[in-house]
Amino acid sequence: SAVGRGPEVPFSSEAYRISATSRGKELRLALVPLGAGPSQDLVFRFGMSGSFRLCPAAQLPRHAHLRFLTREDPPRALCFIDVRRFGSWRLGDAWQPDRGPCVLSEYQAFRENVLKNLDDKAFDKPICEALLNQKFFNGIGNYLRAEILYRLKIPPFEKARTVLEALKEQEQARKKKNPSLTLSKKVKLMRENPDLLELCHTVPMEVITAEKKMFDPEHSDNYAAFKDWLQCYLVPGMSSLRDHNGRTIWFQGEPGPMAPKGQKSRRKRVQLKADPEAPIPEVTTRASKRRPRAAENPPKPVTEEEEVAGRLRRGRSRGRRKATAAPATPEVPVKAKRSRRRGRGESGSL
Repeated sequence: SAVGRGPEVPFSSEAYRISATSRGKELRLALVPLGAGPSQDLVFRFGMSGSFRLCPAAQLPRHAHLRFLTREDPPRALCFIDVRRFGSWRLGDAWQPDRGPCVLSEYQAFRENVLKNLDDKAFDKPICEALLNQKFFNGIGNYLRAEILYRLKIPPFEKARTVLEALKEQEQARKKKNPSLTLSKKVKLMRENPDLLELCHTVPMEVITAEKKMFDPEHSDNYAAFKDWLQCYLVPGMSSLRDHNGRTIWFQGEPGPMAPKGQKSRRKRVQLKADPEAPIPEVTTRASKRRPRAAENPPKPVTEEEEVAGRLRRGRSRGRRKATAAPATPEVPVKAKRSRRRGRGESGSL
């Protein structure tokens, strides 16, 4: 589209077959031509609101920044939609070099990459902030970090290195205790007593493998299923703070020793459903408090003679006030405002 911020895609063939591969927070499309022309790849980053949608070509949604039309009649369009335009695409098949192994598809490499680099300054930060570092936690985002820390009861502002070094010691002790564990037994132990790195793999897998497609735009109830799945993020009764990067982290209990100073923990209110049979409480205002007194002492009826006498008394009192009032001050002529443009010796116009 004309407002898309991505580079122009140099289509050289009339038609392509498209396949996709994901890695962490990136998606790579491979375009293989059905006729003459070279293959090409595009790598997408989704930002906060980017997604793909397949829809009728005659009913393109707003913010469809890149579109692939099908050969059907009528055609459909595979659209890259990004309302906030934080997402992007680039030509070529290379993943971003500053992103580590994927928490989903490269779990073992992801785990090793974290544990062997605990001296990195990234782990000087609170664990909630380290979890958003895509160099080590490629694929973990804001809602996932809240859910992972909540399940393990880890304060979000505990130092990351403290949390992960304890995990490393536990892993070494487990290997010494059971040096000949088979893969199936390791998987069983992981499910029974998962650690933080294991939950970085299994929690997003729950979303992907859920019966209801939580992020499928074609399903109108997908967001309701997603809200039911959440245990901490945006859940009533949970607390929240902004981390040092300005991102909101949801949690339960104490925030931890590295929590930002000067911030008060905000608790999401529990919204109770209204009971239709409950009595409506009376609202008492100052005016309503005065009304009963007025009702207890109703005004006496006024006769026509009394009303005329009252008018005369009010007229005489106004006359006396006029007679004794201080003399009016003489009118002061209003100074003419000078105009911004004036000639020599001219006064400004009013």
